Amino acid sequence: MSLLKSLTSNSSAFNFKPSQSTIAQTSPYRVLLRTACSSSRRTNSIDLFYSRGISSVKVVSFSNISNYCTYSRDNVCSSKRRSRGPVMAGKKASEGIKQEDGKYKHTVDLPKTTFGMRANSSVREPEIQKIWEENQVFKKVVEKNSGGNFILHDGPPYANGDLHIGHALNKILKDIINRYKCHKCVQQEMYPCLIPHAHFSHSPFLSLFHTSLPLALLSLSLFLTSHTSFIPMYYQIYYIVIDYVQKLSLDQKARNDLTPLKLRAKAAKFAKETVKKQMSSFKRYGVWADWNDPYLTLDPEYEAAQIEVFGQMALKGYIYRGRKPVHWSPSSRTALAEAELEYPEKHVSRSIYAIFRVVAAPLAPSSLLQEFPNLCLAVWTTTPWTIPANAAVAVNPKLEYAVVEVKSLQDQDPSSGGTIKKGLGLVLKDEKKPFLIVASELVPSLEAKWGVKLVVKTRQLGSDLENYRYIHPIDNRECPVVIGGDYITTETGTGLVHTAPGHGQEDYVTGQKYGLPILSPVDDDGKFTEEAGQFSGLDVLGEGNTAVVKYLDEHLSLILEESYEHKYPYDWRTKKPTIFRATEQWFASVEGFRHAAMDAIGHVKWVPPQAENRISAMTASRSDWCISRQRTWGVPIPVFYHLQSREPLMNEETIDHIKSIVSQKGSDAWWYMTVEDLLPAKYRDKAAEYEKGTDTMDVWFDSGSSWAAVLGKRDSLSYPADLYLEGTDQHRGWFQSSLLTSVATKGKAPYSSVLTHGFVLDEKGFKMSKSLGNVVDPRFVIEGGKNQKEAPAYGADVLRLWVSSVDYTGDVMIGPQILRQMSEVYRKLRGTLRYLLANLHDWKTEYTVPYHELPRIDQHALFQLENVVKNIQGNYESYQFFKIFQILQRFVIVDLSNFYFDVAKDRLYVGGSTSYTRKTCQTVLAAHLLSIVRIIAPILPHLAEDVWQNLPFQYITQDGSVAEYVFESRWPISNERWLSLPVEEINFWENILELRTEVNRVLEVARTGKLIGASLDAKVHIHTSDAGLASQLWKLCEAKNEADTLHRLFITSQAEIVPSLNDEHIANIPYSGECLIQGKNKVWIGISRAVGSKCERCWNYSQQVGSFMDHPTLCSRCYDVVALQMPSEVAAVS
Repeated sequence: MSLLKSLTSNSSAFNFKPSQSTIAQTSPYRVLLRTACSSSRRTNSIDLFYSRGISSVKVVSFSNISNYCTYSRDNVCSSKRRSRGPVMAGKKASEGIKQEDGKYKHTVDLPKTTFGMRANSSVREPEIQKIWEENQVFKKVVEKNSGGNFILHDGPPYANGDLHIGHALNKILKDIINRYKCHKCVQQEMYPCLIPHAHFSHSPFLSLFHTSLPLALLSLSLFLTSHTSFIPMYYQIYYIVIDYVQKLSLDQKARNDLTPLKLRAKAAKFAKETVKKQMSSFKRYGVWADWNDPYLTLDPEYEAAQIEVFGQMALKGYIYRGRKPVHWSPSSRTALAEAELEYPEKHVSRSIYAIFRVVAAPLAPSSLLQEFPNLCLAVWTTTPWTIPANAAVAVNPKLEYAVVEVKSLQDQDPSSGGTIKKGLGLVLKDEKKPFLIVASELVPSLEAKWGVKLVVKTRQLGSDLENYRYIHPIDNRECPVVIGGDYITTETGTGLVHTAPGHGQEDYVTGQKYGLPILSPVDDDGKFTEEAGQFSGLDVLGEGNTAVVKYLDEHLSLILEESYEHKYPYDWRTKKPTIFRATEQWFASVEGFRHAAMDAIGHVKWVPPQAENRISAMTASRSDWCISRQRTWGVPIPVFYHLQSREPLMNEETIDHIKSIVSQKGSDAWWYMTVEDLLPAKYRDKAAEYEKGTDTMDVWFDSGSSWAAVLGKRDSLSYPADLYLEGTDQHRGWFQSSLLTSVATKGKAPYSSVLTHGFVLDEKGFKMSKSLGNVVDPRFVIEGGKNQKEAPAYGADVLRLWVSSVDYTGDVMIGPQILRQMSEVYRKLRGTLRYLLANLHDWKTEYTVPYHELPRIDQHALFQLENVVKNIQGNYESYQFFKIFQILQRFVIVDLSNFYFDVAKDRLYVGGSTSYTRKTCQTVLAAHLLSIVRIIAPILPHLAEDVWQNLPFQYITQDGSVAEYVFESRWPISNERWLSLPVEEINFWENILELRTEVNRVLEVARTGKLIGASLDAKVHIHTSDAGLASQLWKLCEAKNEADTLHRLFITSQAEIVPSLNDEHIANIPYSGECLIQGKNKVWIGISRAVGSKCERCWNYSQQVGSFMDHPTLCSRCYDVVALQMPSEVAAVS
């Protein structure tokens, strides 16, 4: 079978028709040949016009951010003196430079291409995107896909406003996967997502609507209905009008007129403008999608699907209303989910050591009170404001506790020195000091902290303290000592825990066990209610805290107050601290389906694998999910309350009725329709007895229902999705909320695989911050800054190349130096593709040489190429893009540029336009061009398309159509014949490449010694005692195919195998060296001047120069080439 047939049937690599480029020749991007030739030496590391033999590149894993550095001259021979005579002569001729010798310049086959070395990305990339858009390339490719389905469901919230580098990382990763699947002819769906979240300060007037953040939820997913569709974007946006409202100087009347419906309308408008802006940015990144056909979570269909999920969970008994402590944001005046919190490192709380006086002991033969009448429980808390809600003190039953006597103050005042502010309580200064109960293990540390001597009087287990009773220090209630859980430790505090079930989850659980009252005398604004008595109206995180501490001290209940720096939950929108507060909320009972959720996690493929441990731990320890929010935006919880009993009305009939209304009119209907209209006919006669609920659903319930609203409602889609891909923070966010809603209603996870990426840091490993000035804006990376020298416009492809280079499973780094490195790698890759294009300018299909007729060097080159394609495909499949980057970098710069391209230039340029050796080389170059451009297309789509539009031939697909665009060409199909190169042949070429490196070293020494200039001035002498290696080298010296001859591989004029080192002429060889090949075969290398005269055309030395009367300055090879192109009489006249 011919190579052409093999390529056509197996890999569709060669089937061409001569054609004009599909881009107009007048395009400003096109570079004239003269310009390209004259500038290539300056810009092209591969260099199309003379050999520079780029040195090897060290490929360093990008998990630690690699640097690209060339080997020193000590390691690799400098290539400046490589043979370049005929090429330079032709180059000078093309530039119009006058030469003394140049009569054969027109016989040299110089590279020709209009593909520029400079990317000009700020102009060219938008041009290419316009070509894709105008010709509906994505749609055409999708319609032709016939493979299996692949669904990448895009998710959750993004920050409001302009996109940052983290968004670029996320969306480009998704686009690489999408484009690869598209290239592989897979029927694939993806849901790109844009979800800006708001971070705005509190606006007081908004309390009119019981919310300080009137954000409405929008989700947009651009949907493409056919085959490999990329469904752009499941956008979930918080519409933010606070900013808009605050900028307006509204009087009170205008503010009063801003009803919830008007507010929602303004929010929707604001959000859509943000979506439009962010959509434009994603397009500029090169993200492919059907941007003209979006869907929004604001759409009635999505909202109805969300209510359906809620209803299914409610009917299964997983939804309930209860009074429990939840994260509450006073600045937003709403409950928050864990995923809506952030934990700054250096929050400072006012921590106190307080004492509660014991007044009663359980019935027992002996009692501590009998021996120690002035006995107190010592507790520690970082939230003094919760003391009014105290209902118990909890102890660990397994810990040992000590009754200690407080002696006089030590000499050192604990309030002095250090950066921690301390204040001793009045009780320690009182003459009558109490006996205290503390954990025995903590006695030494408490002595040091309080500055007192603690004398241990007796010890007891915590279990023995259960049911002791104490007087509440503020309202004189009797409260019990109870048994707590493992959360009570001796790491900090006293070993006894102040327990307020209305202000803590663990406290609540303990309180439920003992039937403790759930006290929470705090309102929506974070201020004490009248229930708190004298503290009523005070801000609990401010003056209320201070007042409680002062009261305790004045009543001899405070031992010590000190500042305490720790992590503390903040509202991620307002950036203000939150509190734990018991309120009436709607909850999803995770306990009801926790086991099923844990089982579902085990059936999902997690990338990286350790992600499974993270989400498993979070799910296993998760308390019930608070799903209600006190806001006017979002999807309402479809519940009605009886005006008298406050009993909720919510059943299958009412939920289905609300769902049908919302599906037609949207969730705004909840605000403008009456209770009578919202109730099913069965209940309308009792409408006057009910009112609508005002709570809306948690935003994470919104996004967590996307699998139902998208996968479950589109005919072309299926459930579960093949892949979810987001940042690692989504283990507690979208990944988990989607898992819980799906498992609760469907019994399985909504995804088969989950891939997570880390955060983006600066190139020093620091978190990006405007204050530090280390923020990398993706827009500036693409378009450049004001100072283009300091902040050049790299284009989208360099940004995408960076994404492919990093090991995203951990945190990744980016900065100016890294971007420069990426730009250099991109330049070299572009140079390689330009080299291929330029040397195929005259190639035709009929020139294709069958595989079995190719020289050995060419067969080995195809073996390497096919291995690269196979390995890269495997890494695309496993989402290990950084390995693709490393493989490409080494293959392009080392395997191709430093060897094959270097050696190939001789037969390409001076071997003759129609020569067999040139045709074989072009056959291999065409295979490389078509493979490389297609395997880089998912990562560098603009570069790949740019190359494709400059192909000097048409590519015919397997179905006989012309691939006008690179993604119509499909992924290269595996060619097993190229991979079947015998092991002996593979090992042979490894020996040759290693030997060539050693020869280059000795050539460099000879050049430094002025024996030679270019390598063609040299003759190489090789001796080895290894018979097998010597035989192989002899065969190369005598090879019938000139491309395989040893001196061509070394780029020298001659090479010989020396049978013995005892010959007399060996002693006269001026430069020599020895080396070990493969660490075992000793080889001697000698360098002498080449014999014969220098050929004027190819600059090789030959004893045949001068043998031809009509062309006396040519070698026999050049004579044969020139004789066909220049009649003898023309040569004589010259």
